[in-house]
Amino acid sequence: MVTKQQLKGLPEDADLRRADSLAREIFSDIANKWAFLIIEALGEGTLRFTELRNEVEGVSHKMLTQNLRMLERNGLVERTVHPTVPPRVEYTLTPPGRALRAVVDGMCGWTHAHLGDIEASRDRFDG
Repeated sequence: MVTKQQLKGLPEDADLRRADSLAREIFSDIANKWAFLIIEALGEGTLRFTELRNEVEGVSHKMLTQNLRMLERNGLVERTVHPTVPPRVEYTLTPPGRALRAVVDGMCGWTHAHLGDIEASRDRFDG
């Protein structure tokens, strides 16, 4: 967690602890399962909407659309429309999106490394 000392001199918008900060809004946007899975899928390269939907198992058309728009709004995904009939739309990670993918990869690695521990804990808890 970021300490008060580390935040000293930064704008209030950078403080995740403040309910009204831009940092918290961005964190809330990207810290959801669909955003993580979309970023992970796009880390392999540019994909069309249908290809992306096939990569992210279980996501609905609506949720994929909403998350892609949010990621594009936050500058993490670039949407390119090719003037064909019908239009061909492709999505790719921007440089900040690729940087975030490294964090997502870390989260995926952590999950794989500790999956057994978490399962064992759940078994004990659920008894």
